[in-house]
Amino acid sequence: MDDKDATNYYFPPPDYSDLDLSFTSTTTDRTTTTTTTSARSSLARSSLALSFNDRLSTTTNSTSTTLHKRPHRKSDPHWTAIKAASTLSSTGSIHLRHLKLIRHLGTGNLGRVFLCRLRDYDHNTQFALKVVDRDALSPKKLSQVQTEAQILSLLDHPFLPTLYAHIEVSHYTCLLIDYCPNGDLHSLLSKQPSNRLPLESVRFYAAEVLVALEYLHANGVVYRDLKPENVLLREDGHVMLSDFDLCFKSDVVPKLETRSHRRTAGTPRRRRRCNCFSDRRPEEETVMEFVAEPTTAFSKSCVGTHEYLAPELVSGNGHGNGVDWWAFGVLVYELLNGTTPFKGASKEATLRNIASSRGVRFQVEAEEEVVAGMAEARDLIEKLLVKDPRRRLGCARGATDIKRHPFFNGIKWPLIRMYKPPEVRGLVVKKAKSQMSHVTGGSSFQKRRRLWWWKGLNSIMRKSMGAKRNLNSNQNYYCYCYANGSGSKVRKSG
Repeated sequence: MDDKDATNYYFPPPDYSDLDLSFTSTTTDRTTTTTTTSARSSLARSSLALSFNDRLSTTTNSTSTTLHKRPHRKSDPHWTAIKAASTLSSTGSIHLRHLKLIRHLGTGNLGRVFLCRLRDYDHNTQFALKVVDRDALSPKKLSQVQTEAQILSLLDHPFLPTLYAHIEVSHYTCLLIDYCPNGDLHSLLSKQPSNRLPLESVRFYAAEVLVALEYLHANGVVYRDLKPENVLLREDGHVMLSDFDLCFKSDVVPKLETRSHRRTAGTPRRRRRCNCFSDRRPEEETVMEFVAEPTTAFSKSCVGTHEYLAPELVSGNGHGNGVDWWAFGVLVYELLNGTTPFKGASKEATLRNIASSRGVRFQVEAEEEVVAGMAEARDLIEKLLVKDPRRRLGCARGATDIKRHPFFNGIKWPLIRMYKPPEVRGLVVKKAKSQMSHVTGGSSFQKRRRLWWWKGLNSIMRKSMGAKRNLNSNQNYYCYCYANGSGSKVRKSG
């Protein structure tokens, strides 16, 4: 925050017992934050600047919505703090007087965001408080605020924010959500050489964003504002999407579909001797897949960030769920190349490039600079940035098809929240108790420890059976092997 703005913000002393702050609104020209400034702002939006004035009396009427418990976050210390504060409250819910604002974090799309904590609670648990001045908004933008609050109240996912309280006080709407101290992907990119991330880091962040989009689409929510500025980084290094005021909801029909594919995963690279059971291994197997994609979603609103707009959105003829998968392709491209694929000299030139028949182009690199896996990444981008949404990857079956792309090979999707975030310049990550590598499945020490365990078991089995051959010999029993040293158990018939 600049010094010239310091007079507009008043921070009361620590012993101030009443409500810390009150808000008055003034309009500004563009969206800014205290950590990073981005020239890319979303269309169909206005920004609010909220300044701190005199104290707001604790007698001011305020209402708080009922707390929505989140089964997947029940052990989170934030919920413990919220539960303790609501238990001590006379109304059994959180009000603005229970919060102590610490500092201003930045300006969001419709309001300002502040760092805060609960009063009279010793645990150092911090939250983000998004404050919106309803009097300064048009009816259309009021609808966007209501949409964001409604969607936040539905979310229960590790890569999406949790709405801890929804507070209405005077003409302000306050949303208490998670605080992400590591900023966003846009600011992280600015700290990297050539504003690009290593391929393995891109795979990690893209996989987590993909899972978050899959959850939103399964709930009939089309995001429409995916960009690095809206991908926040939590304290543990994992992602969290933000800003849901441009979303719209649609009907979605979840279904289970069967798919046959050739069985290749887990097959050992070393040839085994033929035996009487070898012909019984099936060449193909049938798997059940969960598909929940809002394929009937439709809107004609022109909203979003110009560099991430899909061609059908630029044309104004209507768009659906495909705009999120287009934006996902643009995001992967920018993380790898440091710029967006259709960026022009101006916003108008960028939109013309998007609407044209020109396909995506990649930067030419020397042979020695080509990284393993880059071909798969570019193939994924090309399939996501198809101008015709009917042929675009993900538009028909959503993330289910995208997850199967070779770019994401090696990722164990059910365990993705336990993966160890990549080490990236400018990112300070709080180490978790148990984390896995997002491709190899564990640290080198863990793999060595498992290897020692299996060697010990091998020795015991060999002695007990009185055989000189090891467990990999041709016997009629089941054993477990480690595929590619990842520690994944594969049942093998000898």
